[in-house]
Amino acid sequence: MHPGCDIEQVYLCREPIDFRKSINGLSVLVEQELELNPFGSALYVFINRQRNKLKVLYWHRNGFCLWLKRLEAEKFAWPRETEANTQMIGIQEFEWLLEGFDLWANKPHKMLHYASVS
Repeated sequence: MHPGCDIEQVYLCREPIDFRKSINGLSVLVEQELELNPFGSALYVFINRQRNKLKVLYWHRNGFCLWLKRLEAEKFAWPRETEANTQMIGIQEFEWLLEGFDLWANKPHKMLHYASVS
């Protein structure tokens, strides 16, 4: 991301997109299909069918920025089985996603419920 750019949210577009789309096509997709504000302080993240490339679109002061990350081996983890068009994550989770962590495979410790100590 651009230094000094304040990002409040990260939206993952769940469905793979045609990677021939660039700034114009992706900004229209954000506004019309995802029904989000492409000018907001958010990252909009898109994936290809092979899950080895990400495109990230965001607005910075007076124009759109677009960057691409391509993996030479392996695949990005991606949200599964939700009904929404997008999955919202935090900026820290986005950094973990870029590093290869599967955010949806990790589960917290089981919650325990006790009635007494002894």
